[in-house]
Amino acid sequence: MDEFVPLAKIDAIPEGQGASFTVGDRVIAVFHHGGEFFAIDDLCPHMGASLSAGTVCDGTVTCPWHAWRFCIREGTWRDNPRLKVDRFDVRVENGQIMVRLPASRKAD
Repeated sequence: MDEFVPLAKIDAIPEGQGASFTVGDRVIAVFHHGGEFFAIDDLCPHMGASLSAGTVCDGTVTCPWHAWRFCIREGTWRDNPRLKVDRFDVRVENGQIMVRLPASRKAD
């Protein structure tokens, strides 16, 4: 069964920025944009840069190494939507950002 895992307090990620969290064997980037939180894989598929360190503008994060751009809502690459990184459901409970992990990737 899928489960939500708490990652951080909502004030840990300023508006317009991202942060990286390791959960089990995954590294997840969580972005605070437009008053909402979004989560995708943190590693850019091009060369493995941390997407959470990228610049966020209009719902798109730009990889800090080679400027690959990904939609923070869907994980799709802006230049070719057939390529994408995983995205994760996010909810906020009691001021805590929580991300749903697939059953096969649960934290220990």
